[in-house]
Amino acid sequence: MKRTLVVSDIHGEIDKFTRLLEKVSYNPRQDQLILLGDYVDKGPDSRRVVEKVMQLHREGAIVLKGNHDHMMVKSFERDPVFIERWFRNGARATLTSYEHPGAASETPAPDTLELTPLLEEHLAFLGGLQTYYETEDTIFVHAGVHPSTSLAETDAYVLMWIRDEFHKGYRGSKTVVFGHTITETLHGKKEVYFGDNNIIGIDGGAVYGGLLHCLELPGRNVYSVD
Repeated sequence: MKRTLVVSDIHGEIDKFTRLLEKVSYNPRQDQLILLGDYVDKGPDSRRVVEKVMQLHREGAIVLKGNHDHMMVKSFERDPVFIERWFRNGARATLTSYEHPGAASETPAPDTLELTPLLEEHLAFLGGLQTYYETEDTIFVHAGVHPSTSLAETDAYVLMWIRDEFHKGYRGSKTVVFGHTITETLHGKKEVYFGDNNIIGIDGGAVYGGLLHCLELPGRNVYSVD
């Protein structure tokens, strides 16, 4: 593989994601694509993003799970805590893309959600994803790592949800590439965040009118679409 290409927090933005892959001239036979999660919620077409991610996975991409993907899976497992949380964080847009009746629920969140065959297929894929990928010098993860706990001993929930404790406390020797936290909250800009403590944040807030980034390694070049 000549390049490692990393993308995170697509959030239903299928057009931006497609344009970004075209911009970097992604070739699955030559490039290792790594996706850091949050394929669904808030944006216009989560279903098509999941379909595209599944295709890319079949072609060799490494695909990790984000906290929004986790919320969706847990909600269809009829966990009421996660249903309520998911509906506060973009569920209706996702359900609309699947033409699911839950999108029209008049309550803040329905008690349960009906499964369809397509959703079963997509949820099985999302639910089976890993939460981190590690190489000799880099850790790829959705949200971050715990500063004082080994990866192997860290609860998967932490890897998908952690924020400040990681941003401010990480002192590891390996570079951590992550999404989850919009870069504007880290350094006041939409551009990729290169932290002094060996962390790289790549969530440019694409679904909020920001940028969808692709970090190219090892050269640390950045490609973006708005």
